[in-house]
Amino acid sequence: MKICLMTQNPQLYSSKRIIEAAKARDHEIDVLDTPNAYMNVVSHKPRVKYKGHEVPIYDAVIPRIGASTTFYGLAVLRQFEMMGVRPLSSNF
Repeated sequence: MKICLMTQNPQLYSSKRIIEAAKARDHEIDVLDTPNAYMNVVSHKPRVKYKGHEVPIYDAVIPRIGASTTFYGLAVLRQFEMMGVRPLSSNF
């Protein structure tokens, strides 16, 4: 499974544990620093870019959005949902 972890600080204990647990189960996990992501908001091909590169299509996204980036972080999370990526916080 290919997973995206949205977090501002991958050095936090909780983020480290999520990364360790994913790797222990042979999942591929990428860390996305939410404020460095930007979106191409179009209905026919929604995309998220990170540091100038398009992010791949993930199987799941784990949002770890802090209070300072709540509004923007939720916008990025909604963009992932429009791309067909299942968020951990979803009701699917």
